[in-house]
Amino acid sequence: MIRNALHIALLAGLAAPGAVAGTPRQALISIEAFNTWCFKAGQTVADARRNMQADGAPFTLTFWDDSLEPRPADAPEGVERRCEVAFDGDYTVEAIAALRAQMARPPVFGTPIPLPDTHTATTDTALIEGRELLRGRVAVVHVGIRNAPDAPVTFMSVDRLYSGLGLPGGS
Repeated sequence: MIRNALHIALLAGLAAPGAVAGTPRQALISIEAFNTWCFKAGQTVADARRNMQADGAPFTLTFWDDSLEPRPADAPEGVERRCEVAFDGDYTVEAIAALRAQMARPPVFGTPIPLPDTHTATTDTALIEGRELLRGRVAVVHVGIRNAPDAPVTFMSVDRLYSGLGLPGGS
C-alpha cells in the first residue's frame, strides 16, 4: 500500500540520493526518513514518530528534544536533541552518501568543525563529524554499525548540543 509521497518516491527510485544501486527498500526507507525528518527542528517525540511513520517502519527511532519536552534520564550529557534511525544490515556506505547529499542541499547543514568533547568515534563508527550551525549551535552527525546478536544494524544520528557547547575554542 502506498501511504505517502515518500513511498511513491521510493518506488520511483528517486529517494536517498547517492544511495548505491541495489540497496534494499527497507534501508532506503530508513535513510530517507532520517534525511527528511531528523534535520527538522520543532518536533516533539509524537511529531517525529508520526512524521517518520515510525510505527511499523523498518527502523527503530530514538528521538528527543529537551527544548520542547523532557529528555530521557539516560540521555548523554550535553545533548539537547537527538534523532537516530537504526535498521538491519550494513548500509553505512549508502547512509553516508545520502547524508552527505542531504547536508549539502540548501539550506546547507552547518560547516565542519572539530569533533566536540561530547562525542567520540568508536570502532564501529563509519562517519562522525561536528557541524557548526547558526546562532552558535553545534550538531554531531554519526553513522556506524552496531553488532546485534543476529546481524549488523546501521545507525544514523544527529545530535544538537546545548547552546554554547562544542564550539571550537569554547567549552
